[in-house]
Parts: sequence; structure tokens; C-alpha cells
Amino acid sequence: MPRTIDLLLTALAPAIWGSTYIVTTEFLPDGYPLSVAMLRALPAGLLLLLMVRRLPDPGWWGRVFLLGALNFSVFWALLFVAAYRLPGGVAATVGAVQPLIVIFLAYFFLRKSILALSVLAAIGGMGGVALLVLGPEAALDPVGIAAGLGGALSMAAGTVLSRRWQPPVSPLTFTAWQLTAGGLLLLPLALWIEPPLPALTAENVMGLAYLGLIGAAFTYLLWFRGVSRIEPSALSALGFLSPVTALLLGWSVLGQDLTVLQIIGFLTVLTSVWLSQIASRGPSASLQGSETEKAA
Repeated sequence: MPRTIDLLLTALAPAIWGSTYIVTTEFLPDGYPLSVAMLRALPAGLLLLLMVRRLPDPGWWGRVFLLGALNFSVFWALLFVAAYRLPGGVAATVGAVQPLIVIFLAYFFLRKSILALSVLAAIGGMGGVALLVLGPEAALDPVGIAAGLGGALSMAAGTVLSRRWQPPVSPLTFTAWQLTAGGLLLLPLALWIEPPLPALTAENVMGLAYLGLIGAAFTYLLWFRGVSRIEPSALSALGFLSPVTALLLGWSVLGQDLTVLQIIGFLTVLTSVWLSQIASRGPSASLQGSETEKAA
């Protein structure tokens, strides 16, 4: 039962992240990916810091800023670039490579076994996402594709290293540190590279508040809690739920139709997530993982 609760709570994070695309395109000003990413991370991080009232110990500053860069600064900046330059289906399909990257990074950094079932689940999930979201309007913009792949690699590395480096603090404090660090790293880039934001409308403010408070502070608290409790391959596979949520929102909110291929993709994604959980329960993987993490 505790494992089931951990999985359900952690799965809530990527399910909510699935609303990022619709919020970005419908509520935020177009063409400001770095500024939007910074405004999503920094205010939320500072708010959480006020709540926990604790800064990292001196030996943790470098790790916190590296994790903040991987999980937020680099990942979000590239995510917004991909969202602006690619149709949502293409961006989601490219990003779906992340669980496969996590499997191999976990082998090198955590000495986790590469299980055939985990790889099969990751590849199946990618195929399911493609069926869910790819359409005839799909366009392969090189910059957008590179941004999507770079974002997937960044988040995958951040997930694995967040598992390797576990500070003796609560998930809330760990989330506050990383969000603040990620926002601080984005601030000079946004000011230097992008023009000033136009006057924000009420819709813009609502979109940013949602992405910051719900899509960042709340969801990453759940995600980093899951990072410390769930095997990396099983954890990252939960990310397939994001395009599922995006599809359901498009159907229920925007009135988009569901095709037979999308229904097949939906079932394929859920099967892949289930297979990844089965694979992560292998006794050899669990034993090897626990011994390696103790040694690290």
C-alpha cells in the first residue's frame, strides 16, 4: 500500500504537467520562453524558501545549482522553445525519449541494472505517445527538435542526480532550493537575451500563477518526494502521463476529437507505465540499487 500511495502521488505531478502546453499557448504571451520559465520558477522557489526558512549547507551549493539548472533552467527553457517552435504532438513525442535516457543514465550513475522489460516499456511508451499526439500537421523544425531532445536529456540527468544526491532535508526544502536556484540562473539570461515582457493581461497573470504555484511548487514537491522513493526507470515512465493529460484536456476543453489511433496510443501508454512498474520490482535490481546507493 505505501508503494501504491507513492506512485499515485508522484503520478499526479506529470498528469498536471500535461496542462503546460495548453496554458502556454492559450494564456501566455508568445515568444518569451526564458522569461516565462524564470517567472515560473523564481517566485515559486522564493515562496517555498520563506516557508522552510533554510538555506543549503556550504557543501551543497554547487549541487543545488547544478540540479536547479538541469531540472528547471535548462529543461524549462528548452521545453518552452520546443513548445513555441513545434506542434504540440511533435514536442511531446520528442520529449518522450526521457525515460529511455534515464534508464541508461541510472546505469552509469547509480549502477542500476538495464532490464529488458524497462527498455521495452520505455520504447512502447514513446510509440504510444506518438500515436496519441502526432498528426498530419507534424513539422520537424530542427531547432525545435534539438530543444526537445536537449530538454529530455536535461530532465533525465536531473532526475538521476536528484536520486544520487539526497540531502538530509524534507522534499519541500529540496524543492525550494532547486526552484530558487533554477530561477536565479534563468534571470540574467531572460534579461540579456529576450526583450522586456509586454504589459501582462489578467490571463497572463493567471497562467503564470498556475504554472508557478501548481505546475512548479506543488508538482515538483510531489516529484522529488517520488525521486527518493521510486526506482528511476519506474519514476520517469510516469512522465508518459503528461501527453495523456494533454490529450484529455484537448478533448474535454477544446472539443478535439479522439481517433482510433489515439485510443490505441492511450492504452499503449498505460500498458508501458504498468510494465515499467513491474520491471522496477525485480529483486536483483532492487538489491543492486540499494547496495550501490549505500556505497555512494
